Amino acid sequence: MGKLSVVLILCLVVMAMPTVYGISQGPKAVEEWFQKLSHKTEKLTKLHFYFHDIVSGKNPTAMRVAQSNIIDKSPTFFGLVIMADDPLTAGPEPTSEIIGRAQGLYGAAALDEFSLLMTMNFHFTNGKYNGSTLAVLGRNPVLNLYREMSIVGGSGVFRLARGIATAKTHSFNITSGDAIVEYNVIVLHC
Repeated sequence: MGKLSVVLILCLVVMAMPTVYGISQGPKAVEEWFQKLSHKTEKLTKLHFYFHDIVSGKNPTAMRVAQSNIIDKSPTFFGLVIMADDPLTAGPEPTSEIIGRAQGLYGAAALDEFSLLMTMNFHFTNGKYNGSTLAVLGRNPVLNLYREMSIVGGSGVFRLARGIATAKTHSFNITSGDAIVEYNVIVLHC
């Protein structure tokens, strides 16, 4: 049996298994939730956590998946695309409690400065937000002290979320390229 066959079989098995954790409702339950929406009041939630972008070592959590043919000549790495499944932790230490994962991609999207286009899901896997997500989309000029990106949606506890994620580099290892980024997120949701 080839690798592709094994992968397809595993995908089918996983899709057939019930959800172990998280919020997963069928279309009828979601429709009922929407019908009750007019009676709900919006909630304001503030979150604080650290994003560990590990590009080096034996177990990187972010890796290059595409690049332009000019990347070697570009001072801003224009055209570089990275796919990530980075840990989100309660504190800046790598051993701090993991509260979720930042899953998605980011790419160098500016010719004249080092600025990334971020499209990520913050997937919470621990605590009262377990199984919920926040969708981040925005421009991340990484050399700025603070960067502001939009929260454009969410799931689970964060259904219909909108808000702002403010990022600040906590540490960056120039040799390895690994970074720890502090995030403060404020969202309105139902």
